[in-house]
Amino acid sequence: MNTPLRRVGIAMMVLTLLLMANITYTQVIDASTYQSDPHNKRQVELQLSQQRGQILASDGTVLANSQPTNDSLKYQRMYPNGPMYSGVTGYFSVGSGPHGMEFAENSILTGSDDRLAIRRLSDLITGRTPAGGNVELTIDPKIQQAAYNYMTQHGFTGAAVAIQPSTGQILAMVSVPSYDPNALASHDSTAATNAYNALNPNSPVSPLLNQAANAAYQPGSTFKLVVATAALMNGVDDENTANLPGQGAITLPGTNTLLHNFDGESCGGNSGQVTMKDAIAHSCNTAFATLAGRVGASALAAQAARFGFGQTDLSIPLGVSASCVGPNNNGNCMSIQNGTPGLYQSGIGQQSVQETPLQNAMIAAAIANGGVLMQPQLVKKLLAPDLSSVQDFSAQTLNDNVMSSSVAATMTDMMEASETNSGTLCKNNSITIASKTGTAEHGNDPKNTQPFGWYDAFVPGANGNPSPIAVSVVVTSGGNLDAATVGAKVAGPVGRAMINAAMGDTAC
Repeated sequence: MNTPLRRVGIAMMVLTLLLMANITYTQVIDASTYQSDPHNKRQVELQLSQQRGQILASDGTVLANSQPTNDSLKYQRMYPNGPMYSGVTGYFSVGSGPHGMEFAENSILTGSDDRLAIRRLSDLITGRTPAGGNVELTIDPKIQQAAYNYMTQHGFTGAAVAIQPSTGQILAMVSVPSYDPNALASHDSTAATNAYNALNPNSPVSPLLNQAANAAYQPGSTFKLVVATAALMNGVDDENTANLPGQGAITLPGTNTLLHNFDGESCGGNSGQVTMKDAIAHSCNTAFATLAGRVGASALAAQAARFGFGQTDLSIPLGVSASCVGPNNNGNCMSIQNGTPGLYQSGIGQQSVQETPLQNAMIAAAIANGGVLMQPQLVKKLLAPDLSSVQDFSAQTLNDNVMSSSVAATMTDMMEASETNSGTLCKNNSITIASKTGTAEHGNDPKNTQPFGWYDAFVPGANGNPSPIAVSVVVTSGGNLDAATVGAKVAGPVGRAMINAAMGDTAC
């Protein structure tokens, strides 16, 4: 055999061995990975051949279940009142498998989770029909409905989140516009595909996007809560010293650019020096831009990080997008850009500051909880097919030193003063609320574009009891509102409707 033929023969032998090794690895060593992949079409069909478990709200309300059918897939996934909860539940598609909570807790819902191994063995021995486990969420339907109904009835788009500050349990998570997961779960693949395409899945404003956890917006004046906390924690300022500019406009350092208060007004009618408490109560940009400059970029970014900014691995167990104080640079978005002018603008929640509604709710919750930030969580319990408990989730601390308890008390006091200037729609005067509103310009023509309207709030704890609820609402558009809209007018009533529902009042 001559040399060229020998080389070809050796090459063919090597390729054959490599092919055999790859087949062995795929079919033997890595088989379980492919088998358990929830997007495996064969697995999807197998999962629909048995009863998938339920997704339940905290009071037992069924958010997702499976009903017997007469077709080859045997079970149809159903979502009672689907659009109200779709941002949380997601959907189960015959074509692409599970999404949202259906994906996050897929192994429990299918019954394949190791924690259900004894149940599977029992089914095998007794001949009982296999069924999936169930997932009980932390969602409170009263609060969820209050937010969803108000936003949809007024034609708003945006998101709302409610958290129990002492535990981190997410009591509501609403994203509108929403979608009907029943249409996407159809066994008619053509109908399901058409329903999916109608939702513009590649659009940044698609209803498929969970805006509460996966969309970040300029937070406007709600970011002043971070600036104020940083100032207090670093001894830069206190609540009652009148040392901040109250005039209607200041010049950004090193530029000829003016930074204005809303409508160019002075701070609560005071064009002289004002206190931080007055600046919070009247949401004065000139004061807080100056305060951010005194705090400094590194200290402000560090305080934002203690609240949860920049965190890329937060799971509730749905994935959560990071909130940022600067542009993303190789995975780091915690550097405030453009020097002192950029710091001033960041201090009022503009520039490159971006927050998810969940992050803003976490800020309110940390203040409400005395400076301790709890891990946000959507899952309360995992249940066996017979609804017996498999795992209960306990509260987990995310950061026990966001601020001192004394700073949290000062922040609460200032936010209670802010609530007096935050509108009265849906307000129950018997409920004490601490809040901060925000109005954020955005887009290519910000002066002629409806701003983002924000409302962050909580009910302070009383008589030694923890705070029952903290909320964050963003209204991004809708309601036939114009560029003069402020968060107090649009987001405030949504937040107060949620608070009212949590406190047993159905008004609004």
